[in-house]
Amino acid sequence: MVLYRKFLKGGGVMFEDLLTTESSWEILRNTPLPIAVYGTGNGADRVFHEFERLGITVSYVVASDGFVRSRTFRGFEVKSISGLESEIGDFVVALAFASPLAEVIENVKALLLRHKVVMPSVPVYESEIFNKNFLKKHIDKIELAYSHLADEQSKKVFENIVRFQITGDLNYCFECETTKDEAYSILDLGKNESFLDLGAYCGDKVEEFLKYAKSYKKIVAVEPDTRTCKKLQLNCENLANCTTLNNAIWSENCTLTFDGNKGRGASAKSQGEEKNAICVDYITEKYGEFSYINIDIEGAENEMLKGAINTLKSKPKLCMAVYHKSEDIFALINKVKEMNDDYKIYLRHHKHISFWDTNIYCI
Repeated sequence: MVLYRKFLKGGGVMFEDLLTTESSWEILRNTPLPIAVYGTGNGADRVFHEFERLGITVSYVVASDGFVRSRTFRGFEVKSISGLESEIGDFVVALAFASPLAEVIENVKALLLRHKVVMPSVPVYESEIFNKNFLKKHIDKIELAYSHLADEQSKKVFENIVRFQITGDLNYCFECETTKDEAYSILDLGKNESFLDLGAYCGDKVEEFLKYAKSYKKIVAVEPDTRTCKKLQLNCENLANCTTLNNAIWSENCTLTFDGNKGRGASAKSQGEEKNAICVDYITEKYGEFSYINIDIEGAENEMLKGAINTLKSKPKLCMAVYHKSEDIFALINKVKEMNDDYKIYLRHHKHISFWDTNIYCI
């Protein structure tokens, strides 16, 4: 795939051509073929909501052949893909779920060979949809973030993300994947690292850190969901100098209303249980500085940065998720550079449908 570029004097790239490119929503609104929504989760709900707003008609809901059972979704009988192919032949697929599983990704790639597949982009958490209006409104900030990136692979990932958000073309995802090994070569973890893990879940990132770090001085792992934190504590109980905290992360120490019913997706909400939240500067005041911080906190990354002003002055290495909200891909890059201009920022996308598991690596 050849990407269209126009370079600015400052080295950035303009995306105005996307304002006249047929978007994923326009493709689906204009197709003469019946539309089958592939997926039955929260992402599919968000897609249906936007379809209703735009007047896009859905004809079928489908699931993978191995996951079909007698059920309905939003009033539609859920059919298997192969069953619908036998029934009507051709149709357009509106892909409405995300997955890192190799088998699922290969199935989707095979589906691309048989049908038109479009993945209309909806954010993981509440924010504006990244459509043409969003692009036009934020294009200066988008170009600024692009100019901050440290290497060509980062710029390729950034451009592919923007183009995917508008077109829904999954090839933009597939063609810019890199491995975690390559990402950790950027971080270059050494001896006696001090690791702060924000959004630690059950300890998978702690395990990943131990794989790549030559040695460590301390680990502090923070997980807001109470049940998940108990699993984290169990998985870390035999590690020396490892502290687990059952807190949310925010811009200040406060009490948040928190939705703890989604495991890895636990996040601040308008309804739920009350949870003590702490800021990163408080953690570093209490436990000392950290050489490496991992941040995957379900859409609260910008709030986390507001509460890490003093911490980032010492320029710890950062790995931060930038896919939870539509604006994260540019706003978080710009915020980190604003807070400490000495950072070099690398953007990497790891194997996943869609652009989930996309992080900035800051050194």
